[in-house]
Order: sequence, then structure tokens, then C-alpha cells
Amino acid sequence: MRGPLGAVIGRYTSSDGSVANDGIIKHNRKCRDITFLVIFIAFWVSMIVNSSFGFNQGNPLRLTYGLDYEGNVCGSKHRHRDLTQLELRYWVNPNQVYESGLKDGELKLANARTVCLLDCPAPSDDTLNWVCDYPDGEIRLKMNDWIDRNYDYFEFLTPEMRNSSLQLQGPCYPVIFPSVNVYWSCQYIARASNSSLRHWQQMGGVNIQEDMIIDKSIRRSMNSRASVLKRYVADIGKSWPVLIVCGGLVPLFLSIIWLLLIRHFVAAMPWITVVLFNMLLISVTIFYYLKAGWIGNDAVTPIIGEHDPYFHVYGRELTHVRGVAILMTFISIVAILTSIAIIRRILMATSVLKVAAKVIGEVQALIIFPAIPFAMLAIFYMFWISAALHLFSSGQVVQNNCNNTNCCAYDLVLKKVNCDRCCGYSIRYTPHITIAIFFHLFGCYWATQFFIASSATVIAGSVASYYWAQGEASPEIPFLPVFASMKRLARYNLGSVALGSLIVSFVESVRFILEAIRRRTKVSGATPDHWFWRMAHYTSRGCLKTVEWTIKSVNRNAYIMIAITGKSFCKSSAIATELIMSNILRIGKVNVIGDVILFLGKLCVSLFSALFGFLMLDSHKYRSSHNKVSSPLLPVLACWALGYTVATLFFAVVEMSIDTIILSFCQDSEDNQGNAQHAPPLLLETLDSNQEEEVQRLTH
Repeated sequence: MRGPLGAVIGRYTSSDGSVANDGIIKHNRKCRDITFLVIFIAFWVSMIVNSSFGFNQGNPLRLTYGLDYEGNVCGSKHRHRDLTQLELRYWVNPNQVYESGLKDGELKLANARTVCLLDCPAPSDDTLNWVCDYPDGEIRLKMNDWIDRNYDYFEFLTPEMRNSSLQLQGPCYPVIFPSVNVYWSCQYIARASNSSLRHWQQMGGVNIQEDMIIDKSIRRSMNSRASVLKRYVADIGKSWPVLIVCGGLVPLFLSIIWLLLIRHFVAAMPWITVVLFNMLLISVTIFYYLKAGWIGNDAVTPIIGEHDPYFHVYGRELTHVRGVAILMTFISIVAILTSIAIIRRILMATSVLKVAAKVIGEVQALIIFPAIPFAMLAIFYMFWISAALHLFSSGQVVQNNCNNTNCCAYDLVLKKVNCDRCCGYSIRYTPHITIAIFFHLFGCYWATQFFIASSATVIAGSVASYYWAQGEASPEIPFLPVFASMKRLARYNLGSVALGSLIVSFVESVRFILEAIRRRTKVSGATPDHWFWRMAHYTSRGCLKTVEWTIKSVNRNAYIMIAITGKSFCKSSAIATELIMSNILRIGKVNVIGDVILFLGKLCVSLFSALFGFLMLDSHKYRSSHNKVSSPLLPVLACWALGYTVATLFFAVVEMSIDTIILSFCQDSEDNQGNAQHAPPLLLETLDSNQEEEVQRLTH
């Protein structure tokens, strides 16, 4: 049996057996878990160094736009070329596109010659249109004049240049196939213009291949996993106003409103929360059905701007949205059935929330305190997202090696056909960039958990001051208890908070890695077939999820005991676990039902943020032009995650108030032979009624 904790909060027996008469929270504290605080500081330094690499080497425009035949990123300004307005990548040589689609072809689409244009060219009915390389050498045209001429200066070519152009070696190339803007690349439509093809043949041009392969080659490249992932990441950068509004301001406003309603209308809030949660879940599901094209005609489309209505392109994005729509349908059905099942328990949650509402009424600064960690998290997320975009797009632009492809193109500067440097460019990623990205992702999760844990510890210290001051003179309560608790955290307990948040982050990272390995083996067909290995596989997943949930629960209670006792993280975890286990019959059901209602409240805020994100992304700004997002999936998911994080910060006021009072009650009861001396009457009434109900249930 552990000994007394010592003089912590309030007046009761200290570690030397005497009675503490020096007021509230005035005892010998010292810094704990300093090693982990040093590790956390070193981690932040590493995060800054890691991010600086991304800022130096990355260019987020690479995630959206392609590279031209000079290795320049379309839509950006370079030292020798200003391509700011030229956002579309166009493959000028149709035969190269065709060859890249052949199974036994040596040429890859990444090696095909591309140029950046303002819009996708279209063949003419009465003449032959051309798309020429950027004006250079003897072609005395400015870039603006080249654009105004629809990229065509064929009439200015020398006989030698015209002959190489007829051989599809440039500098000018015929526009034979119509094309459409698909995610800032001109997708060929596999039906050649008869008039343009006839003009080309009359001029003596080489044979141009016509087949569906010329359509599928580009489409296959656009739908590759790497291309889709880049577009999803780019969507985050394009939708930053949506993230600020729906991931920051909206959940901030809703969380404060929820706390105020809990304070003044606590009896109605559990019912409102359950009903609102189900309504929002159904609304989000309906929006996914709209974007999947199963309701109405508003399906996600990869085509940008005007296009042939008979031409349809379906990308992976639409498949992903449809998959999420099915998942949301299943979640909605389960949520509605679960809500019906817990109706009888909602009254119990109301009594628990009344205790928290009374605490918030006494310590009113708790309502606005989460705005401080919210502001710190907002600043961190803005830096983190910007660094993530640069890290994800970092890499070296290099020319591909295609010596076996018989590739030649006219060089306007050298004034001859050059077969040495005619291949396309690509971005080469080194292995350490992958490590840097994973380190950056882990850093985000650890930092988020650290801010949430710090906020929870401050709230716990403030609520503990309120609990242990019952029966004492009011001047004994620290002036502005929230700020007093912040001071204790900063002075003594940052190392303990860093350790607790690191444990949660590490377990979650291990679970994420194992899940990624599972998905990869499933895709490759390496999933174990034997029933024993399948059982072991799914059992390990369930165990990891259980361990993660248990650690988060233990951590939350540990933060409370850290705030009360000032002890180390491990010691506080042991104390909290012992207190809970010795009082599990009295507090178990009350705490669980209260947590369920608070969890539903967080989901209400995050789902409303996601729904508002859908509405913003559905505007014209994000459905056309250069701001078009490829899919609402990742921005909406980001809004949901940010909204949930913000709600967690604010709902921790109620959550930690309940848990802190219950743990303080357990400690109070143990120090006073089972009769808590400082417990509010409302808490005693709630816990005693729950204990009587549980005893009756067990006896019957």
C-alpha cells in the first residue's frame, strides 16, 4: 500500500506527518522527467533543420504542374523563362505518346517532349495548326507574341526546320488530336481531326499513329498512385483558406458555444448532442454521395473548364470518394443504432455534466483558457503545413536517360537536330526525403499531443484548486487559478508532459506502420491464407488499438495527478491507476457515459467543420481555374481532423473537470477513511446513486 502523497492541494497530512498550514499548492515541488524535456527541445531543433531543407529544396508548384522539355515547372517563373501564366503541360509529339503506351515500347511518357501552354490547343477545320517550341535562336519572337500567335511560328521556319518538323522532330509539331485540360495536363482525345490529318499528309508529314493507346497512355500516367498523391497534397495548399475557416475559426466558435451551453443548459445538452451528431453524420454522408455522382450530377471530375460533353474522364479521385461514401453509410447506420441503445444512460451523463458545469461556473477563466493552446497550435500548423508542402515537393530535377529510344529534336540554339539531349525531365527523390517526411509527420503528432497534454494538465491543476478549497476561506484559492496552474506546468512539469505525449505518439506510429505494411501485403497478394496467421494478424491489430486507447486513458489520469502532486509521469500514472482500480465500482460507469457524450460532442464540432468545408469547396473558386482541387476528400478530412483537435482542446475543460474531481474525490476518500471531506454535494449525490444502482444490479 502506498504512503500518503504529502501536502499537495488543500490542507491535509503532509509527508512528514504534520499538517500543512501554508495554503493551497504550497509545497516542495521540483522539476520532473528533465531528460525527456531535453529530448523534446532537441526534437524541435531537428524539426526546424528538417523543415529548412524542405524550404530550400522544395517547390509546391511541382505537386500540381508538370515539367517542360527544359526541366522548368509550368506555372512558375524561372531564370530564363517566365511561365507564370502557362500552367498546362502539353505533349507535342503524338507518336511519342503512342509509343509510350505500347507494352514493348522503349519510350516512357516521362521522356516525351512537353511544353507549357496557356490552354489546350484544338485542331482547325480548314487549316493545320501548329504548336512550336519556345521562341529561341533565330526565332525573334517574345513569349507574349508566341502566346498571341497560338504558339505557332511555322511560317518563320527555314526549309531545314520545316523538314525536321514534318519528321516530328520540331521545332513545330502539328495539332492532329483534340485535347482537354485534365488536372493541368492536356489529355489527348483518341479521334484525330480528319481535315488536319489530311493537311498533314498533303504536306508530306510522317505517318501519325491513331489508336486508343494514345488516349490511355496519358490517362494511365495521370491516374498513377504517385500523381494522385501529389494532387491530394497540392489540394491542401490550394485550400488553405478553407482550412483556416473550417479547421480553425468554425470549431473555435462552436466549441465556445458548446461550453457556454453546458454551463447554462446542461440538462438538455446530452440530448442535443446525440441528435445533432446523427444529423451531421447523415449530412456529411449525403455530401459524399453528391460528390460520388450517386445523387445529382455534381460528381468529382478531373476535367477543368469547357470540354466536349461526350468526352468523359474518370480518375482515382472519384473511386476514392465513392469508397468513403460507402464507409460513411456504414458508420451512420451504426451510429444511429448505438444512439438508440444509450438513450437510457443519457440521464446519468447529465448528472455528471452538472458537476463539470458547476466547476466551470466557479472557475470561469476555464472557458477562455483553451484559446491560448489553440493560438499556439494554429501557429504551429501553419508552419508545419507549409514545411510539409515544401518537403513533399523537394527533389532534384534531372534529365532522364533514354539512349535506347531513338529520340531526336531540333535545337533552336544549336541550329540542328540534336539526339543527345532530347529526353524529358523528372524529379528525382532521394531516400532521405522519405525519412524526412515521416519524421515531419511524427513531429506533427507529437507536438499536437504535447499541446493537448499541456492544456489538460493546466485545466486539471485549476479544477483541483477548486475541489480542495471546499470548506476553506475563499482567499486561499489562488488568484486566477488557471494562470497559477500554467506557471506550475512551465516550471516543473513540461518534461512529464513531453514523456506522456511521446508514449502516445510512439504507439500510434507503430500502429500506423503496421497498418501500412498490412495494406501493402494485401495489395501484393501476400496476405496470409492460413486461418492461424489471419487470426494472429487481426488479433495484433486489435491489441495495438486497445493498447493505444489504454495508454491515452492512463495518460489523461496521469496528467491530473501530475497537476495535483507534482510527481513524475510514471509515479503519477501508478497513483492514478491505483486510485481508479480501488474505486472502479463507484466511478466506472459514470466516467464512461460522460466520456461517450463528450466524444459525441467533439464529433459534432468536427463533422460540422467538415460539412462547412464541403460547402466552401463546392464554390466556383475551387471547382475551376488554377484553384481547382482534384478531390474534396483530403481537405475535408483535414478540416475534420483540425476541428476534432480544436474541440479536444476546449472539451478538455469539461472532460478534465470531471476526471480531476473524480480522482480528487478518490484521493480525498482514501485520506479520510472513505468519507470525502471536500467533495461537492452534487458529486456525492451522483456517485452514491450510481453505486447503489450497480450494487443492486450485481446482487440480482
